[in-house]
Amino acid sequence: MTLIGETSGGTSGVNAADLIKDGTDASFVADVIEASKTTPVIVDFWATWCGPCRQLGPALEKAVAGAKGAVKLVKIDIDKNPAFAGQLRVQSIPAVFAFVDGRPVDGFMGALPDSQVKQFVDRLAKQGGGSPIDQLLGMAKESLELGDLGGAAQAYAQVLQAEPENLKALGGLARLYQQAGDLERAQEILAMAPEGAKDPDLDGVRAALAIADEAPSETAEFEQRLATNADDHEARFELAKALAGAGRMDEAVDELIEIVRRDRAWNDDAARKQLLTIFEAAGPMSDVAKQGRRKLSALLFS
Repeated sequence: MTLIGETSGGTSGVNAADLIKDGTDASFVADVIEASKTTPVIVDFWATWCGPCRQLGPALEKAVAGAKGAVKLVKIDIDKNPAFAGQLRVQSIPAVFAFVDGRPVDGFMGALPDSQVKQFVDRLAKQGGGSPIDQLLGMAKESLELGDLGGAAQAYAQVLQAEPENLKALGGLARLYQQAGDLERAQEILAMAPEGAKDPDLDGVRAALAIADEAPSETAEFEQRLATNADDHEARFELAKALAGAGRMDEAVDELIEIVRRDRAWNDDAARKQLLTIFEAAGPMSDVAKQGRRKLSALLFS
């Protein structure tokens, strides 16, 4: 099943030259006032002779780069461009102002420790709604809630164009392919994740693929055995594996819970362990997991 169409060129990343630039009085309106109506902009007023400015500048650039497009930085040499520094009543440098929606909303003067600079940038990034990556992941989530699997896949693909090892996008996309029945593509997406990477969706897809790999292809034999002997737990267990492998998770859960009901400790608690694997494969917030856990709890604590 195809979930991703051709992308329309480029990536979701933001060009570094657009994130951090040298500004002038002539470009201030465009670079700061207008730009801040879509993305928060930090203005760093500095001068070549200013020692603290040379200390603060790299910390600001590092924090802005780390925000991955959620904030922009404009550096203005006040010796060459005194007009807006004067309008903002800058009396000492470095002087930093944060602009949102065309107006200053925050700022500080003097050099700060790197940790405080990062906190300042992170706080500003939240006012702008997060980085483009976060916005795309949010779009994917909204698409999933609306049942638009293609839209979610497209958003995840755009994230991966910018950040090929983004775990949320890899996990989300692998989950989409797994739920669509395209296990080969799901496996390919899993292989793109860094070794040892942990993410609920990645772990869930791995569990789902393991279930599919171990599942018997037919159910008839086990159904016949159970018709003869309802306490044939091995047959019921294999039936549950076959049902889960075919994507019939609810039915698989019911068969495993029936084993627990009849013989809680059968085969070293195998039924309960398989239930946990199915819950992980379906997703911890899925109806399969939530309803299955409820049934299991009611049985174990009755």
